[in-house]
Amino acid sequence: MNNFGKLKDLVMALEGDFEKFYDKQNSAAGTRVRKGMQELKNMAQSIRTEVQNAKNTAAPAAGAAKAAPAKKAAAPAAKKAAAPAKKK
Repeated sequence: MNNFGKLKDLVMALEGDFEKFYDKQNSAAGTRVRKGMQELKNMAQSIRTEVQNAKNTAAPAAGAAKAAPAKKAAAPAAKKAAAPAKKK
């Protein structure tokens, strides 16, 4: 949950730069917004990886094991029509 707090803090810290860029057309604020958004992207990716790893390493709960997917029966082989004989 600590990462979520960092994520919220970063978004809130960018609020002033967003206002300066969009309302006052301050291009330096736009650069800070772009930098902050890149940090946000990187942070989000690391959180995604962390969540996926935690999900994959978690032991399944008793009785909650998923059943193996049913195998499809092989389709019967289609009868091929004999190729017409070549005429000489």
